[in-house]
Amino acid sequence: MERAYYSIVKMNGCGRWAIRHDGKLSGDYASKEAAFEAAVAPASNAIKQGHPVTISVEGTEANEPML
Repeated sequence: MERAYYSIVKMNGCGRWAIRHDGKLSGDYASKEAAFEAAVAPASNAIKQGHPVTISVEGTEANEPML
């Protein structure tokens, strides 16, 4: 089965966060934590369907830890 990738990314210039999956951005989240939590449900469904899953999260500043 094909791997399912979910990337938590900061939207340009607005300080908001989104989920990139299959090349498309979805959602409008106030924090990267909120976007991460929203990505977990579809990632869990992909696992149930037998797909390997990767979730990645961007940091915003050099001193800010990634999730």
